[in-house]
Amino acid sequence: MLYSKLFGKTVKKAPSDATLISHKLLYQAGFIRESTAGRYFMLPLGQQVQLKIMQIIREEMDEAGAQEMLSPVLHPLTLWEETNRTKTTGFELMKIKDRREMWFALAGTAEEMFVDVVRKFRPSYKDLPFNIYQFSLKFRDELRARGGLLRVREFIMKDAYSFDRNEEQFKKEYQNMWQTYKRIFESMGLKTTVIESDNGYIGGEYCHEFVVESEIGESRYLTTAKQEYAAHEEVAKFSRDEKNLTEKLAPLKEVEAKRGTTMEDGVKLHKKPLWQQIKDVLFVDEKGRFILSIIRGDYDINEVKLKHLTNAISLRHATDEEIKNKIHSEPGFISPVGIRNIIDKNIKLILVADDSLRTIRNAYGGANKKFKDLFNMNIDRDYQPDLEGDIAMAQAGFLSLDKKQKLIEKRGIEVGNIFQLGYHYSKRMKDAVFVDQNGKLEPFYMGCYGIGIGRTLAAIVEKFHDDRGIIWPENVAPYKFHLLGFDLKDEKVKKVAYEIYNLLTKTHNLEVLFDDREETSAGEKFADADLIGIPYRLVVSKRTGDKIEVKKRNEKKIDLLTLEHIIKTSS
Repeated sequence: MLYSKLFGKTVKKAPSDATLISHKLLYQAGFIRESTAGRYFMLPLGQQVQLKIMQIIREEMDEAGAQEMLSPVLHPLTLWEETNRTKTTGFELMKIKDRREMWFALAGTAEEMFVDVVRKFRPSYKDLPFNIYQFSLKFRDELRARGGLLRVREFIMKDAYSFDRNEEQFKKEYQNMWQTYKRIFESMGLKTTVIESDNGYIGGEYCHEFVVESEIGESRYLTTAKQEYAAHEEVAKFSRDEKNLTEKLAPLKEVEAKRGTTMEDGVKLHKKPLWQQIKDVLFVDEKGRFILSIIRGDYDINEVKLKHLTNAISLRHATDEEIKNKIHSEPGFISPVGIRNIIDKNIKLILVADDSLRTIRNAYGGANKKFKDLFNMNIDRDYQPDLEGDIAMAQAGFLSLDKKQKLIEKRGIEVGNIFQLGYHYSKRMKDAVFVDQNGKLEPFYMGCYGIGIGRTLAAIVEKFHDDRGIIWPENVAPYKFHLLGFDLKDEKVKKVAYEIYNLLTKTHNLEVLFDDREETSAGEKFADADLIGIPYRLVVSKRTGDKIEVKKRNEKKIDLLTLEHIIKTSS
């Protein structure tokens, strides 16, 4: 490719709103341009990289036994209604109506579509298992698109779906995809940590994210020193330390509490430790249920865990007006003790207690009255939760479940995920079944496996760059060689440069970007080459004579080599 003819050139300045290095460099080097917020043009250089990434994934998926296909981008909305995902997605579903007044969902994920096509064939147990995948556009009406390619509203995803007879068979495919993903990312130079994560809007019981450690990543996770355990903050578990369980249960009593409404105000007034205080947080879910979550004062509520425990789809904090007029309590003074006796009769209240309340005795906190607190609150004796479990947010420094190590907080870029779907979709969609060996109809046991192409591309840049520009790993670089022609106004040099370019590209089928600009200075060409980041820089000039100056992008060493040597070592 002649640089003079390349659509999309380098620029000196990055967008004013660009904060991430990948966003800045991909823009400056001429790989991407924004259309509208969260939607990007992949310019020719960017598309070259994107296609290379997709081919690596394709080869590994095919080797793992998966089969590529393609589904429509417009999903009949009736399919999403079958699984109730029109109401339960974790993103704003984008919808469109055609001239026949038929509603469609713009593809966010494709579980329903793949189930729909499989059920059209009514496979038998002999046809299972199989794994089918695609590269397709996905649409997410994100509230805040940011970070260049890391959080967008439109992107290409490789999504795959496995169909199995049972969980035992599925687990083999899950492990197959786990190992396949590790190979995919390792081949691109990305070291990933596999972390437990939340299944969110996709459904299922468990899933894992493949995360590239990075301070700019949106995935916050907790791990141990040797990474025996790693989990997203939304699902991370830890061991609660026991505090004062040797104390005898003291009588419940109400005390004056002229204080503010924060936990710190309670500590300051009563001169008691934070861990002995009960933290009460009142939520309202999508059904209008009030959910009072209570936890030890030195821990925080994890809303994702709370949703799972209560089977809620969405949660919001109750307003002060709701606390006063419907619960008949006081903001900052809510208590689980006696709360059922004061709420409106038509209010559905669920009291949810964290496991940590079993590690303390004689707790203190609000009394459902302004400026009144209770001392010596104890679970079971003074209040009885409807639900009890882990609703706590793990933090760095907390003990791991085995109590042998402290958790370490890290951040990373999610580049891929694998989900156990089980029967989540097949039991919700009519006739999503196969014929077993006894002629009986049974639902599929499913898995889902995704890789974000743009996110992977951006993650590569975040990991491989210096202060001059991008440093592409060789197998995803847009071109292998960046040929710089200097002194091109000299016809002899110009002729040699074009001969080298033609020999490399046409005779030996090697990928070359040739900077053929005659009016551009050497300094500008060097700067552009470093910014674009192609693995090998070749220089032809009066000074190089009958040889070529060769430099690897990530090395300082410069060699003078013959064309024959370059071709031989590149084949």
